[in-house]
Amino acid sequence: MIRCLALMAIVSLTVNLYAFDAPSPEGTKEIFNGKDLTGWDGDARLWSVKDGAIHGETTADVKANGNTFLIWKGGKVKDFELHVTFRCSNTNNSGIQYRSKHITEGKRIRNKWVVRGYQHEIRNENKLPSVSGFIYDEGGLTGGRGRTCLVGEKAEWVDGKKKVSDKLIDGAGYEKLFKLDDWNDVVIRAKGTHIQHYLNGKLILDFKDHPDNALTEGILAFQLHAGKAMFAEFKNVRLKSID
Repeated sequence: MIRCLALMAIVSLTVNLYAFDAPSPEGTKEIFNGKDLTGWDGDARLWSVKDGAIHGETTADVKANGNTFLIWKGGKVKDFELHVTFRCSNTNNSGIQYRSKHITEGKRIRNKWVVRGYQHEIRNENKLPSVSGFIYDEGGLTGGRGRTCLVGEKAEWVDGKKKVSDKLIDGAGYEKLFKLDDWNDVVIRAKGTHIQHYLNGKLILDFKDHPDNALTEGILAFQLHAGKAMFAEFKNVRLKSID
């Protein structure tokens, strides 16, 4: 009887860890028309539309001069849900910027499309911790914290450091969830200082930032990383305000 109850508890815990479904796209608005880059701004050498998706690519001959971004010109977001489908190569990484800032002057400004702030990491990898979905402090705008919150963590920033309170997914679970060399669905939900990242319908990151560090409003953008030749593609780009 005791063994049976213990087994039931383990099953219940496992279900709870993996049962956080992503918000429905109902009520979202398309912010990419699937035909051209109307409403977006970036380096025309690197960004285009291909087969109905935003296509960013660097090559050995056409390189990014530093990290560069395709910026949505529709205004700032505050409390929101962003739904995106992406895929990318495995030679370099990309990202989805949100509540970020367009930086046009200062140190390390190597092109006209520099964006800094919260970044949802994009990678074509399935081995924790270097995978799609963690929060990266692009450009150090939120205090130079680098990998601020990792995939699988439910955490809060307290007294100048991260406090992890729960585990949302493990390595085996992520490896099964992520689709290598294929399209993956992302939902980013931000309300106040509370941020959640979903992958293919499941909650993979839950983070509450400290008000002294948090960005509560800013722009959206997609990244092409400097360095090795790469591509990243985005489609089904939908936004909903949850003010």
